Amino acid sequence: MARPVTSQRQEPRSSASILLFVLLIAGCVALFLAPAVIIQPFSYQSPRALMWAMRLRHSAPFWTLLFFAVSLFLCVKQWKRVGKLTKGLLALGLVFGAFATVMSRVDYFEWMFHPLPSPGFQDAESARLDPKQMVMAVRFGNDARAYPIRAMAYHHLVNDVVNGTPVVVTY
Repeated sequence: MARPVTSQRQEPRSSASILLFVLLIAGCVALFLAPAVIIQPFSYQSPRALMWAMRLRHSAPFWTLLFFAVSLFLCVKQWKRVGKLTKGLLALGLVFGAFATVMSRVDYFEWMFHPLPSPGFQDAESARLDPKQMVMAVRFGNDARAYPIRAMAYHHLVNDVVNGTPVVVTY
């Protein structure tokens, strides 16, 4: 007696669930990454782009949690119906979604830019700065400091003492 041929193809409903899963995980990752891509030092950022980046940054915690919760539900629902490869891809998607969901609640810009606690200085003659290089300057009495913008773009904060006065220089 011949056995009936069974199809390895997924049901259309299952494929739609997996497609929705992929879109939701992509949405989580996009909500986390978009502000970091838009907000970059030394790149032109239109006021409209910055406004959208800040709106995304503000709403991302809610939407990533919602997207991740629905993704998790879809993953659990599909788990027994899919093969090992698809299970592995679903698990990887959940890792990316969980990471994006957590990171949307963290101010990762603070991780990217660390204050410079004790800057080193040279006198103006030996500094070897390009004459076209922009600097930020602070002067109190006879004591003056110049902070190259190129260095400030990475650190954003410098803690210093100028003529006995503690200052925080920021860019």
